[in-house]
Amino acid sequence: MLRAGSEPEGSLRWRRRRRGFLSSTAPETQKRNAENDLVVNGIEIYSMKIDSKVTSRFAHNVITSRAVNRGNVSKEVFFDVELPKTAFITNFSMTIDGVTYPGTIKEKEAAKKQYEKAVSRGQTAGLVKASGRKTEKFTVSVNVKAASKVTFELTYEELLKRRFGKYEMFIKVKPKQLVKDFEIAVNIFEPQGITELEAEGTFITNELQNTIKKTFSEKKGHISFKPTLDQQRTCASCSQTALDGDFTVRYDVKRTAPDNLQIVNGYFVHFFAPTNLPKLPKNVIFVMDTSGSMHGRAIEQTKEALLKILDDIKEDDFFNFILFNSDISTWKETLIRATPENLDEARKFVRNIGVSGMTNLHGGLMKGIDILNAAHEGNLVPKRSASIIIMLTDGHPNVGVSNIETIETDVKNAIGGRYPLYNLGFGSGVDYGFLERMALENKGLARRIYPDSDAALQLQGFYDEVSNPMLTDVKLNYPENEISDLTLNSFKHFYEGSEIVVAGRFVDNNQNHLTVDVRGEGAEDALSYTAQQDAEQMAQAFQEQGYIFGEYIERLWAYLTIEQLLERRLAATGEEKANLTAEALALSLKYKFVTPLTSMVVTKPEENDSEDVIADKPTEVDGDPHFIISVPQKRDAICFNINGNPGTVLSLINDPVTGITVNGELIGDKRANSDAKIQNSYFGKLGIANKALDLKLTVTPEKITVQNGNEKTAFSWLDSVTLQQAGLTLIINRKKNLVLSMGSGASFVVVLHQVWKKHPLHQDFLGLYTLEEDKLSEQTHGLLGQFFHPIDFTILEIHPGSDPKKPDATMVVKNNELIVTRGWQKDYGRDPKHGADIPCWFVHDNGAGLIDGAHTDYVVPSLF
Repeated sequence: MLRAGSEPEGSLRWRRRRRGFLSSTAPETQKRNAENDLVVNGIEIYSMKIDSKVTSRFAHNVITSRAVNRGNVSKEVFFDVELPKTAFITNFSMTIDGVTYPGTIKEKEAAKKQYEKAVSRGQTAGLVKASGRKTEKFTVSVNVKAASKVTFELTYEELLKRRFGKYEMFIKVKPKQLVKDFEIAVNIFEPQGITELEAEGTFITNELQNTIKKTFSEKKGHISFKPTLDQQRTCASCSQTALDGDFTVRYDVKRTAPDNLQIVNGYFVHFFAPTNLPKLPKNVIFVMDTSGSMHGRAIEQTKEALLKILDDIKEDDFFNFILFNSDISTWKETLIRATPENLDEARKFVRNIGVSGMTNLHGGLMKGIDILNAAHEGNLVPKRSASIIIMLTDGHPNVGVSNIETIETDVKNAIGGRYPLYNLGFGSGVDYGFLERMALENKGLARRIYPDSDAALQLQGFYDEVSNPMLTDVKLNYPENEISDLTLNSFKHFYEGSEIVVAGRFVDNNQNHLTVDVRGEGAEDALSYTAQQDAEQMAQAFQEQGYIFGEYIERLWAYLTIEQLLERRLAATGEEKANLTAEALALSLKYKFVTPLTSMVVTKPEENDSEDVIADKPTEVDGDPHFIISVPQKRDAICFNINGNPGTVLSLINDPVTGITVNGELIGDKRANSDAKIQNSYFGKLGIANKALDLKLTVTPEKITVQNGNEKTAFSWLDSVTLQQAGLTLIINRKKNLVLSMGSGASFVVVLHQVWKKHPLHQDFLGLYTLEEDKLSEQTHGLLGQFFHPIDFTILEIHPGSDPKKPDATMVVKNNELIVTRGWQKDYGRDPKHGADIPCWFVHDNGAGLIDGAHTDYVVPSLF
């Protein structure tokens, strides 16, 4: 979590993780002073503590790391944290020699401007941000003087979810060096009482097992893990640490009734988890992607999981398989009862599943929905049963109906709210936002399946969560005149081992009584009863004040409300989306949660100027001019060149909705190169415009001109400037780059490339990089803009090319098969002087087959 040394790969960027936190990327094999195993690169981490307080499932966690520079020169120390997916960061600070530098949570755009301003002053600011609903990695670093101390403290909160009958909390432990005082302390307070409590670690050896201390009685539970230095060692004489893996705490509470209602200071929370109910029969449609990209390990793991799932299907259940690639095929034309004979036949079918072709996702889903609808309409399945659709894919729809909006509309209309849709995204090549949005629109959820060795277990684990429905159409109704700002209170299914949580705010803050009307449909009859709670009864349960942090129910309500607003916002449009955004943003700022709408900025002192750090560069154009299109789902990139005559102006970005355009004018070498078949060309002039702001920015290697209406302001690349005016933030980093933000649109970075003035051929040129292109509309186009939308590709038949160091392959992209070459392109975003080699698949012939149309279609008459 703390470390010393050079800048890490991905510094100041978030990285997606499945779950867990507390990590460091310091090398494990460092030369250490035999007399002091605690010092690595001059830095000693003398204390690391994770303090978790859980009150009624709501966890408040504080991570504190303390280090001292034992060297005689300044050292850079990094603080890396990996958080659970469902957590919201609420605070961060660092203290250096007694001076505290706090983080501030702001609206995302405002935080970004503060970050860029700090960067322009030569300060390496830390930017904590969440992307979508998936939490990622926070990294910040600071220079620490010789003999000086630094303390990092990060706070985050999360609502622990109940799975398979237990609440779970994960902590990623990875200090990568010995720590004198290392401790994990978890204190749990549950008014209902605790029935079981356990803790385990993937790294726990027999020697470490006794260091886990566990106690619980009635309402209080305590877990402590505090290994000594010798216990941390991988062996008695080793200086490496054995602490490397997941630390997991699980517990459950007493349930004398299906409900637990808690009332505190004008807010309430309702936990609903009935037990001992008979299981409902279920009707399951498995819709499986069998396109060519699923070949190899992916389809084998899928088949392995399906075979294990078939072993768990009960005889009262009904099921069917739908397979989609370029075509649609079904195992049976209707839902089939899970008799032993039918299950044997299904196993044979699964073992023979093969892969080929493209991805007709729309056709597969619609076929599955039609079969399930027909089964209900024809009374082929029990009236009291639970129906679900589970769809798995590893790519994007690219044959049949491939428009995402059309697919979402068709699926929603066909399901009609009758049953949930669960979407599983296999690997990194999926459009997870599309899968998540479609699932949430249909009362389900999406889940990533990581292509690791345990992918089959991940698939089976998800099925296990939804394999035992106990109730359908659950509704928890509260007096409308007493409650305001209620979280979601109707649920399609309740599954065994899970829990439903509803929170709300009383109209009258002094109200101390609540009645709830519970309704649901079970396997044998309807569930219907009324539950009540009195605040005075709760006061008796809450006598253990030492375990309660602040107004925990109010924060739990805010957490749930923000989470659900963000889910609804995914599928909303227009005014509805704007209202949901405003409401979620206001709550995020009020309760200081880092959410997809907010960011936390930490600006810290530096002894020396540091490299400017620019986060999130998915698309760029630079060099001669070469385009690099990052495809994060594939952890890969596509690149192509555009060759044109000097003076040609190309449309790079054109968004008709926001009015933002970016055009670039080509220049050539000072004279033709007689040895080259194709003459070099570069961008010598960029024009960036925003019609809504009546704003034009002209950038050349000599100067930057800002025109706002009829007013013009010019700057030189020798200037260091931060310009802020209505809708515009412009930061010029002297002789290096400029950062431009316009209103609520995307931001751009223009990099200046300077060559030797007396070079016989080359001349100065510009590169363009985009930030937060998701702020632009879905109608954005242009040579760069078209790639702001998700793109997927498949690589087949890799074989030697004309250059033995650069193999060729067949790329399937946009329904085209292209011959591409593995190579490298220069990325100058971080180092304008030297650049970095980015591996990519190179598309020949001016991007033909990759870009929409021909490259000549993007020629425009002028910069503006």
